[in-house]
Amino acid sequence: MKKKKKSPIILKMNILFFLVFLLFFLLILRLGFVQIVHGKDYQREIERKEDITINNPVPRGRILDRDFQVIVDNVAKKSIIYTNGGHSPNEKLQIAEKLSLLIEKKTDRVRLRDKKDYWIMKNPERAEQLITSAEKKLAKQKKLSSDQIYKLKLDRITDEHLKELSKEDLEILAIFRILNHGYKFSPQIIKNEDVTPKEFAKVSEHLDSLPGIDTTIDWERSYEYEDTLRSVLGVVSSSSEGLPADQIDDYLSRGYSRNDRVGKSYLEKQYEDVLHGRKEKVVNITNKRGQLIDTKIKTEGKKGKDLILSINMDLQQIVEKIIEEELWKAKERPGTELLDRAYVVLMDPFSGQVLSMAGKRIVRNKKTGKSVMIDDALGNISTTYTVGSTVKGATILTGFKTGAIKPFTYFDDKGIKIKATPLKASYAYLGVLNEVDALKKSSNVYMFRTVIKMGNGKYQYDQPLNLNSDVFNTIRSSFASFGLGIRTGIDLPNEQSGFKGGSHLPGYALDLVIGQYDTYSTMQLAQYVSTIANGGFRMQPQIVQEILEPESITSRVDHVSHVLQPKVLNSIDMNEEWMQRVQLGFKKALTEPGGTGYHFFGDAPYSPAGKTGTAQAFYDGPMRKQYGKIPPEISNLSLVAYAPSNQPEVAMAVLVPWASQGKEDHKTNLKIGRRVMDAYFNLKRNQ
Repeated sequence: MKKKKKSPIILKMNILFFLVFLLFFLLILRLGFVQIVHGKDYQREIERKEDITINNPVPRGRILDRDFQVIVDNVAKKSIIYTNGGHSPNEKLQIAEKLSLLIEKKTDRVRLRDKKDYWIMKNPERAEQLITSAEKKLAKQKKLSSDQIYKLKLDRITDEHLKELSKEDLEILAIFRILNHGYKFSPQIIKNEDVTPKEFAKVSEHLDSLPGIDTTIDWERSYEYEDTLRSVLGVVSSSSEGLPADQIDDYLSRGYSRNDRVGKSYLEKQYEDVLHGRKEKVVNITNKRGQLIDTKIKTEGKKGKDLILSINMDLQQIVEKIIEEELWKAKERPGTELLDRAYVVLMDPFSGQVLSMAGKRIVRNKKTGKSVMIDDALGNISTTYTVGSTVKGATILTGFKTGAIKPFTYFDDKGIKIKATPLKASYAYLGVLNEVDALKKSSNVYMFRTVIKMGNGKYQYDQPLNLNSDVFNTIRSSFASFGLGIRTGIDLPNEQSGFKGGSHLPGYALDLVIGQYDTYSTMQLAQYVSTIANGGFRMQPQIVQEILEPESITSRVDHVSHVLQPKVLNSIDMNEEWMQRVQLGFKKALTEPGGTGYHFFGDAPYSPAGKTGTAQAFYDGPMRKQYGKIPPEISNLSLVAYAPSNQPEVAMAVLVPWASQGKEDHKTNLKIGRRVMDAYFNLKRNQ
């Protein structure tokens, strides 16, 4: 009988089963090895978890002027910080005790409540004795809560008890309160003022025995030009202030930490997102109890970007000095007891870039009682005043636009007398004038006649005057197209638009067109005169011209992050001849005999053009209460100008509010204006 051969299929199946068995055997062997030999290590790894919670701040970007001179920088400061890694109160106390032996810590921020809490921690048994047996019984019966018992202890701690705390105890407490109040994984600054090299070195050497403590380099803002432009630059919150309370939710939603320093005002606030930079992101590795084991950098931080201002700091300093000198000189004149401030803006009329934004204010030093001059550059956008005749260029152009007048229209400068009102006239009888000479000599009556035509009024001497009430809206809308009475759009917060008179009586329309009714800021005047200088384009004022990456300003071309382009807000829709007539009137006002600014600008080599202004106003300044319900009448002085008249490269506005009482006219507006314009061209020539 023939022997049967084994089927090849069965043989293959056996080999396959054997291989599967061998693989399972090796797998079981490996699992056993992992569990028995490395089980504890892997268990520890499982108990670890990662939690991305820290965004470490980086130095803010710098602020530089148009020539890359540093205005605001960062100064490095040695700092000792603490990151709360889930330490218990007792652990924090031990850390504070050890750290107090290595550094000196001021105790001025320690509160009474802090001292009482600390005394209880140091004297738990004695604190317990402050509670009566009856109160303990009530606590057991749950008729008094633990919080109520603790409050009783606090209330019964006397000054005698607190006197037991030594200077060393208070230093420990000053450190402990910082450790105890910090948010988990959020670095808290323990000391960053006057950290000595010895303290920094000692703490660095003992970091292994100080959980959560670290030494690092912090920063603070430094101002290379001291008080120059300080009110415009703004301020940054301190490390103890952190985020502003009224904006904390907004900042937290944008990835900020509670103790981050942020811009609180003006440039620092306006460009916070640019200056703040990209924070370093750190991964916290914790155990299952939530205690910090290790940290790893996930994303490198990047310093904030630099702001390049349009301001020329050399020019800014010169302008500020001129204002100071002329203000002090004016204060020596009679009738100037209310004079306390002056403002100047210089602007490129074609780009809107602000070249200088200066303001000075006289205040009384509370300690010495002496008058001192402080920076008030911000007043150029935050305060508004009646400015007088400087607005007459806008009045003439509004007359052209409405058809009330046309080029070479003549009016007699005889005063206007409306029934039951005083005579309204120019400062002297100026004869029969056209619009150019009306600007040159600053005729009020020419403007009155123009607005009467605008309002379809019929004037008769000493009779009532009726005007179309829409004339106010017509004038204000036209003025706004030049930048008067509205926000200029400058890249700074809290700009004021000014006050608009509420009455629509005809006499106030006459006041409006000579700048003695609504109020305007110095920046508005600068935008207005720039619009006339450049032929009819209202440019947005810009104080920041570029944003640079922080790497270097030497290789600027490669690191320009953003260039702020000139922005035309609107153009004046009018005949080119109309603008030329106003420009001619402005030129004659400063360069031709008989012009209101000729005595100061007639010999200027740079061919200026402009308009002077004096407004009779009521005082509403800081000394207002001394005068009761009736404020004194006072004069505001102003000046707008540009040069050269044929190819303007700089526009200027000067405003001296509350300049004098009575008939005194010290012409500080013109003195400041001439010196400032000279300084601009001298600086340009010497560069």
